[in-house]
Amino acid sequence: MGVKRLTILGSTGSVGTQTLDIVAENPDAYAIGALIGGRNVALLAAQARKFRPEITVISDESLLPELRAALAGTGLECAAGRAAVLEAAARPVDWTMSAITGCIGLEPTLAAVKHGGTIAFANKEALVSAGDVFLRAVAEAKATLLPVDSEHNAIMQAMADGNAKSVDKIVLTASGGPFRTLAREEMRGITPEAALRHPVWSMGAKISIDSATMMNKGLEVIEAARLFSLPSEKIDVLVHPQSVIHGMVCYADGSVLAQLGSPDMRIPIAHTLAWPTRLATQAPRLDLTEVAKLEFYPPDELRFPALRLAREALVAGHGAPTVLNAANEIAVAAFLERRIGFLDIAYIVESVMQSFGAPPVDDLAAVLALDEAARAAATALASAKAA
Repeated sequence: MGVKRLTILGSTGSVGTQTLDIVAENPDAYAIGALIGGRNVALLAAQARKFRPEITVISDESLLPELRAALAGTGLECAAGRAAVLEAAARPVDWTMSAITGCIGLEPTLAAVKHGGTIAFANKEALVSAGDVFLRAVAEAKATLLPVDSEHNAIMQAMADGNAKSVDKIVLTASGGPFRTLAREEMRGITPEAALRHPVWSMGAKISIDSATMMNKGLEVIEAARLFSLPSEKIDVLVHPQSVIHGMVCYADGSVLAQLGSPDMRIPIAHTLAWPTRLATQAPRLDLTEVAKLEFYPPDELRFPALRLAREALVAGHGAPTVLNAANEIAVAAFLERRIGFLDIAYIVESVMQSFGAPPVDDLAAVLALDEAARAAATALASAKAA
């Protein structure tokens, strides 16, 4: 097959660093075309020195002098800013990891899509915010879209027999986050530190908070609907604290196919990196005798209204998911900055959704305009709460 050329969008984040761990274990199989990071100059420079990409880009333009200094004497090309990010993302490669968290990852991912190739997709917010626009671009470019989220990757593997038309429903599992057993009133005083302590997975700050509110699972329901062309009623969610079964597909004949594995993101990353073959990883092997017991129960949408809000956005369609995602990103940031309480996150999202409804979004410009307007509304609400 030869050496596969890769671009990593979000190389300094959790998924990006784990992707590079796998690349480091297989140095003869992969070469890096572009590394694109956010603000962590030291880590991005260290990655560039180790993997020697064709170009290294930091999204914050003010940090370019620092990046240049860190790469002095290496002969490595570097750049910064939005235009540089989009140019690097658009360079033709065989495989792109889309791992920039949030709607900010939409434009770079679309730039990568346009050259075709394989897009390993860990940025669920972009598909939530611009589902129709994004999937239309994928189809036009004849790109291959492979989900990296453990749940969607599990569903993809369980549908590997190609009988998607015989699916009764799919089941996404959720760990339940750190507060799955708390009463709603007990959540009022939750601190960012407590919400960031996920009991199973090691993830970035934004995703960890989304897991604590269960908005992460709501976004995954919308993502699953887009990826697998399923209505909301054919997508179930089960809380599964052990996080051993990542997804299940229930077929019309009564069969249920499940994908199991240790809760380690290197497994779905490696699956997309080697697809359609398999790649050895250093991820821990699943020992069911050690796990001993697997639990499942339905999520409580009264205690965790974010899941209900995401389903409402999916059913409403048009721009409703765009509004949901934008308001959530602002609310999560406000919570992490201690300007609002934990329960205020869902309150702000629901309030903004009610005020915007489901306006049409036919192209990228419309998506970005609606995203900006919803962010402004959520920011105003967060400021009012903080006052």
